[in-house]
Amino acid sequence: MSVSVIQWSLRATLLGAVALCSNVASTCYADVKLPNVFSDHMVLQQGQENKIWGTATASEKIAISIADKSMETMADDKGNWSAKLPPLPVGGPYKLRVAGSSVVELTDVLVGEVWICSGQSNMQWSVSSSNNADLEKLSANFPNIRMINFPQVGTQDPVWSHDERKWMVCSPNTVSNFSAVGYFFARQIHQTTNVPIGMINNAWGGSACEAWVNRDLLKSKPRYEGLLARWTGMEQRFAVLTAKTDRNEAENKELNSLQGQMRGNARPSNIYNGVLKSHIGYGIKGAIWYQGESNAGRAYQYRDLFPEMITNWRNEWGQGDFPFYWVQLADYQAEKAEPGDSDWAELREAQTMSMDKLANSGQAVIIDIGEGKDIHPKNKVDVGMRLARWALAKQYNIPIDYQSPRYQSMEKVGSGIVLTFANRGKTWRPFDVKDPIGFTIAGADKKFYNAEAKILEDGRVQVSSASVADPVSVRYAWAQNPICNMFADNGLPLTPFRTDDWPGVTLGKE
Repeated sequence: MSVSVIQWSLRATLLGAVALCSNVASTCYADVKLPNVFSDHMVLQQGQENKIWGTATASEKIAISIADKSMETMADDKGNWSAKLPPLPVGGPYKLRVAGSSVVELTDVLVGEVWICSGQSNMQWSVSSSNNADLEKLSANFPNIRMINFPQVGTQDPVWSHDERKWMVCSPNTVSNFSAVGYFFARQIHQTTNVPIGMINNAWGGSACEAWVNRDLLKSKPRYEGLLARWTGMEQRFAVLTAKTDRNEAENKELNSLQGQMRGNARPSNIYNGVLKSHIGYGIKGAIWYQGESNAGRAYQYRDLFPEMITNWRNEWGQGDFPFYWVQLADYQAEKAEPGDSDWAELREAQTMSMDKLANSGQAVIIDIGEGKDIHPKNKVDVGMRLARWALAKQYNIPIDYQSPRYQSMEKVGSGIVLTFANRGKTWRPFDVKDPIGFTIAGADKKFYNAEAKILEDGRVQVSSASVADPVSVRYAWAQNPICNMFADNGLPLTPFRTDDWPGVTLGKE
């Protein structure tokens, strides 16, 4: 064999070896990586073990340290690893170090209270678009309040990380982009407890409740067959059009429309997979929620769907029945002088019913805070405050009123009905005028009339109308935008209600 042939052979062997090593390195060795919910400025939940997870080289040993604590774990054969950080007391800032073949160091980590703020546009609504935004920004010097905003990604495939989104430290320069309800909730908790607060904001405007739920759960419930069938039909049509190579103009237009729906915020499980899945399991104290507008046309369905969504979250988070507090829909659209049916009233009723189905849950009533002309009322301070009342009373043991008055029972007395209420405080304080406004009454014919109401000495309310001689039902604030004025003396409004269970306008809607 000639020298040149030998040289060529050796060179080819060496190049092949280098290529092989390079290929092995790129395939078998991977940098340690954490999902974006773990970043500089993050807040860890105090007083409990907190899950941490990531990826690395298959079977690689991972060393984790924070404060004076350290632990080790090992990646599985696919490179996935997880561990539990030991409980830490309120404090910081700390450095969180995760080391394998490479090292990730996260700085300015605080330990305090972590809450999810979720739902649709009224939770997504920013401080910059709320009342007195200029003044709020000037005073937003709260370095121990942190927030992370998740992007709006709709997909049926679980998203592991959203790398471009990190934790932000609250300051006049950053607070504009905070969820307003989330910020005002956090500020009240922080100022009361003096501990760091972290808010995970994953709200998506216009989102439907079913988009936040694991699709397997929806499939397991016969009551959602119609809902899923409608989407399955669209998904099948989308697949047909996508595969077709000779689409005409009308088919291209249809495909473009379907593409938006496939990636959108109403498709079952789209947000669960595209957003929520990336941080399910992160240590939290609880969740606050503002959603329902998109489901108002299917309010009876929401009676089951909403509590099942909450239960789904709790089961997958692995933290038991963590606190879950939501905002009842505000008043919206034009006021109507005469009683009538209302899908928004039925949705509010479904929200109220959820408190009776779920432990450790609660509702902030804001029937007085909405704006008829705008589905996004700018007064987000009071919304955050009313949610904070629940958390302060139930999680932080602060002796404070937190639950709106709620209908309890009725008694027919002569030609009127006398109502009893729970959580009404010491006295009633009707707003603006001394007499109660917002009650309607009906007989067996189910025709409602505006009623006169009187507060009795024992706090009960007597309701009657000259148009109804033999009443059987009373409703209060039963409209899209009801004219009503009942408050307890602590400033919390009476929860809208009806005493009957007559079929509503959204019964059977899927």
